[in-house]
Amino acid sequence: MAPPSGEVEAVQLPQALGGLQPRCQARADGPACVLGMGTANPPTEILQEGYPDRFFDITNCSDKLALKAKFKRICDKSGIRKRHMYLTEEVLKANPLMTTYKEPSLDVRHDITIVQVPKLAAEAATNAIKEWGGRKSDITHIVFATTSGVNMPGADLTIAKLLGLKPTVRRVMMYQTGCFGGATALRVAKDLAENNKGARVLAVCAEVTAVTYRAPDEEHLDGLIGSALFGDGAAVYVVGSDPKPLVEKPLFEVLWAGETFLPGTQEIITGKLTEAGLFLKASIEVPGLISSNIGAFLNEVRKVIGSPDYNEMFWAVHPGGPAILSKIEDKLALNKDKMQGSRDILQEYGNMSCASIMFVLDQIRKRSLKMGSSTLGEGNEYGWFIGFGPGLTLEVIVLRAAPNV
Repeated sequence: MAPPSGEVEAVQLPQALGGLQPRCQARADGPACVLGMGTANPPTEILQEGYPDRFFDITNCSDKLALKAKFKRICDKSGIRKRHMYLTEEVLKANPLMTTYKEPSLDVRHDITIVQVPKLAAEAATNAIKEWGGRKSDITHIVFATTSGVNMPGADLTIAKLLGLKPTVRRVMMYQTGCFGGATALRVAKDLAENNKGARVLAVCAEVTAVTYRAPDEEHLDGLIGSALFGDGAAVYVVGSDPKPLVEKPLFEVLWAGETFLPGTQEIITGKLTEAGLFLKASIEVPGLISSNIGAFLNEVRKVIGSPDYNEMFWAVHPGGPAILSKIEDKLALNKDKMQGSRDILQEYGNMSCASIMFVLDQIRKRSLKMGSSTLGEGNEYGWFIGFGPGLTLEVIVLRAAPNV
């Protein structure tokens, strides 16, 4: 007898030995692989050179000459040439509450992010799916990370609708991960791909600065750093195990993934969501803490691939700022070209929070193709994919680069 309308008939599963239910979902045979990459940014480019004048003018703070001079020095040392932002002068003038320091404006900010975050992510996903070459109907999972807003239903459902994915696509939504969220999204995608045979997962990161944009203030100097660094962007990877021969081209194998946090550092990077938006705070200790502690963790992790020399690996590192990259280089005695992919992204896009690290790996792949390297890892077989953020949390993934053919 058919179940009443609207009800789902219970599935009777056979009993395994000992009365336990059997595994109904087969595992993949091989490791997860990145099968396609796509990125997207708002069309408006903001040149860093003239940004102090633009920023202080639109926020009606041009009379704060000392603060403006300090902001200009931060911009000059940022390592950034340009950024992309949805918040044009036209958008900001239409939403003046966002250009103050602490006016209640969360509703206005969320109205923007709820639309623009999944829209930007869908553009990046379209590019990733095109490179992968598969069908949208074959996407089985979405893992979506963002620190730009919170809403229900989430950006994961919205992007599924924008892309026209099946309603049965399985979704994981991660809000407020901060800058390490790009590596977290890939770690979760790896687990899903390897534990669900045939799965094809979209690992998605998208950020729009509408939730953090505000006027400068003498008592919130952390805000000056964020205003000088952050930009908008989205990146998407298609992840799956057991690539189909002659159909799918693996770019990177995801060999190992894990994370650690540094005890006693939970106040070093923080974010507080208020009626005036998200207020970020980052201590000047961040570069030193990360560079001093990352080596011990990486030394243990690289044992899984035979402990190669650091300079025999490629480095995809979150471009949180030039000081962080330089201090890691110095502490681990890296060749100066090892962080070039991170510096390229910082220079052309700024810090896009969780999306940045995904841009960096794509840039390493592009550099490898341009240089004619033997692998997509700039000639190295193994490499790192490293994010860091609130906690202090270090999210670390070990990759194997495909041959450059």
